[in-house]
Amino acid sequence: MRRCDAEYTAYYNRKHDEVRKHQHKRALVLTARKLVRLVVRLLTTNQVYQPRRC
Repeated sequence: MRRCDAEYTAYYNRKHDEVRKHQHKRALVLTARKLVRLVVRLLTTNQVYQPRRC
């Protein structure tokens, strides 16, 4: 997701730069958590994913 969606790429990069230790693992977990929240919301509201347009 972080490779294909600009919003998730920016989020990953922001979280990666926040800390000095375990940068990749922390940023990856937080990005995955954001994606899980999105999937749960889409499933509960019965909507189709449509990425934001810049």
